[in-house]
Amino acid sequence: MIRLGIRVRAADAEIAFARLEPVLASGVEEVALGEDVEFAVYGEDIPDERLHTLAGDALVAVTREPVDPGWERAWHDHLQRVTVGKLTIRPPWLPGEPDDLVIDPGLTFGLAAHPTTRLCLGLLQALPRGPLADWGCGSGVLAIAAARLGFAPVRAIEIDPAAVDIARANAAANDVSIDVTRGDVRLNAPHAPTVIANLTLPVLGALELAQVPDTLIASGVLAGQVLDLPGLAERERREAYGWAAIVLEPA
Repeated sequence: MIRLGIRVRAADAEIAFARLEPVLASGVEEVALGEDVEFAVYGEDIPDERLHTLAGDALVAVTREPVDPGWERAWHDHLQRVTVGKLTIRPPWLPGEPDDLVIDPGLTFGLAAHPTTRLCLGLLQALPRGPLADWGCGSGVLAIAAARLGFAPVRAIEIDPAAVDIARANAAANDVSIDVTRGDVRLNAPHAPTVIANLTLPVLGALELAQVPDTLIASGVLAGQVLDLPGLAERERREAYGWAAIVLEPA
């Protein structure tokens, strides 16, 4: 196992992050290095050719270092307590307030560090309450936040079996009820009047909607990118740090 450091120009960091998402999705450590930013992942080596193909001209350098035991959770050291509107989210090892949502990300993606998650949290708070489905729930942070806000019932789907267990444990730790199942959102996503899908653009674009929701919050796309889903039209868009969350409603 190694620590793979992917150094990119700071000015292009957000775009590079999106392009590198296939190798960063399982957890990334982000370090500012003057005019550059380094994205570090822990695990098996990735050929330079693939990194150049993904990051393009933004790539500055690649470093490789052996890692000590415990590399899987090294990125946890960089997590912080995050507040979005009425919600504050933190990992269990950081101090906070009794009404914080306490989310242990385990080895999967999801706390509230990424701009797409924070954008989704803000949009959730502006919607009328009712049944909700979370497509690709990761650690369960958005589904749990929805349940805390009063959405019910809340159903979630996640393809990673380890993440399913983590989401269930986090729901229990926060004393909320969510129904988490393992599955592929492209094949058997649960339906509800309100759906939240913090997924990558290729996955979002591959969705086949047997039933069009009243409201779909889609994130994981770059600012300026267009998401075309049959039967839905964009009603609202929020952007931050080069990322976007889009509210879609029936066309």
